[in-house]
Amino acid sequence: MLVKKAEFVISAVKPAQYPEDALPEIALAGRSNVGKSSLINCLIQRKNLARTSSKPGKTQTINFYRINDQLYFADVPGYGFARVPKSVRQSWGKMMETYLTGRETLKGVIQVVDLRHPPTADDQNMYQYLKHFGIPVIVVATKADKISRGKWQKHIKAVREGLELHQGDPLLLFSSETAYGKEQLWKEIEKCTGNSEGS
Repeated sequence: MLVKKAEFVISAVKPAQYPEDALPEIALAGRSNVGKSSLINCLIQRKNLARTSSKPGKTQTINFYRINDQLYFADVPGYGFARVPKSVRQSWGKMMETYLTGRETLKGVIQVVDLRHPPTADDQNMYQYLKHFGIPVIVVATKADKISRGKWQKHIKAVREGLELHQGDPLLLFSSETAYGKEQLWKEIEKCTGNSEGS
């Protein structure tokens, strides 16, 4: 997709704050510090529309970004960050559950994992949760530039087996540094949203 327009719209904590223009939405989920903001910025070719932070657990709201007035990215809080108080983690969990299970315009979730490491228990739980509720999942293994190409397949296999990936669910290699995998990811997003206009 050729991104001509991308804008941050709102940080929401409850459904009353979600955008109301009924555009299809793709959520991004992943462990804190896995590189979701960098992935968004790479997809939309902007350096810092999605704010990256060196402090994991910084995103405590669902951040909505409108792309080409055709779809939204919804960046949900990172999971699995131990230093966040339990009460905060629980409120994030409720907020995400409300969004993921009740949002009619949600067309799919990009689950971002770190290619360098096998999926964590939190990664596995998130994947199983999405499958349980029948939400389409695109698994993106990011930071591919940190591993030599000769070892990619070995790490991809570890991700596939660690998540017990269902047949038919896409698993894409990605690098925000080099934009590797960007075109392929846009194709999967367009399949989910049924929106290939302007690509």
